[in-house]
Amino acid sequence: MGLGIKKEDTVLVIAGKEKGKKGRVLSVRPSKSQVTIEKVNIIKRHMKPSRKYSQGGIIEKEAPVHRSNVVLVCPKCNTPTRITSVVMQGGGKARACKKCKEVID
Repeated sequence: MGLGIKKEDTVLVIAGKEKGKKGRVLSVRPSKSQVTIEKVNIIKRHMKPSRKYSQGGIIEKEAPVHRSNVVLVCPKCNTPTRITSVVMQGGGKARACKKCKEVID
């Protein structure tokens, strides 16, 4: 079962404390139905010094958001929309905007 949202898509948060924020998808976790969005749901972690964080201290990073709390923003009509699946002429499937009927990818 796919999420319908892929890495590098632009999404709008429609529920939770970050409601109304737009951002680019950094990563997708289909097994947990979660997406990580750039500059949305920022958390603080206290990190010990290590190879990755040589200084250590308090690090701010993005936490994942459940997929039910986000909706894809169509790149063609620039509106939040649901996704439909369309069959291409070659036999493959692609994502399409429900509102403007344009193929997204």
